[in-house]
Amino acid sequence: MKILVTAATTLEIQPFLQFLDQQRTTLSAANGEIDVLIAGIGMMHTAFSLGRHLILHKPDIAIQAGIGGSFRHDWELGQVVTVKREYLADLGAEDNDQFKDLFDIQLWQPSQTPFTGTSLENTFAGLPELPPLPIATGISVNLVSGSETTIQKLVSKYNPDVESMEGAAFHYACLLEEIPFLQLRSLSNYVEVRDKSKWKIPLAVKTLNEELIRTVQTLTGI
Repeated sequence: MKILVTAATTLEIQPFLQFLDQQRTTLSAANGEIDVLIAGIGMMHTAFSLGRHLILHKPDIAIQAGIGGSFRHDWELGQVVTVKREYLADLGAEDNDQFKDLFDIQLWQPSQTPFTGTSLENTFAGLPELPPLPIATGISVNLVSGSETTIQKLVSKYNPDVESMEGAAFHYACLLEEIPFLQLRSLSNYVEVRDKSKWKIPLAVKTLNEELIRTVQTLTGI
């Protein structure tokens, strides 16, 4: 099985990279091939890096691994979730004090390829050995939310569970290329007025990599 693992930064998957170094021989014996793509921060970098990579290397399954913010306070920091659908939450126009996305202003039409309605939904059924994780709705933004006004607008419009800067670009590329995919997102902070003293990035990286390693081991049988 050929697997692509992509992340925005090396920091987020450093323990997984160490695992790969230790397991190269075992993976080869199990006919497992894993490519790692550090795609960069944000949707622009992710889209370009993935597009360039997928022209030359088409995997059997793609996994995006990263940390992100949670709108849900009933989920503990460090929880890993799998994101089922993504919304582009800041691509559009301001109309006075109201945000309108490209569907609202009719530059895009609902369910145009590769959208399901107005979201980028993981429509690949029967993925092998999906991890038993909470299923989340994500929004992808270029400007990480840090004010109550912005947060309330996003919650009202999209009812999201998590926020990242890359998820939608990953879903978009995989859907267009018809590659089964899985987005793993570990919760490093709550989406609220920024207070980095409350963030738990080391914990989120730890749990993310534990789940990523388990998933790859299951897929490859090592």
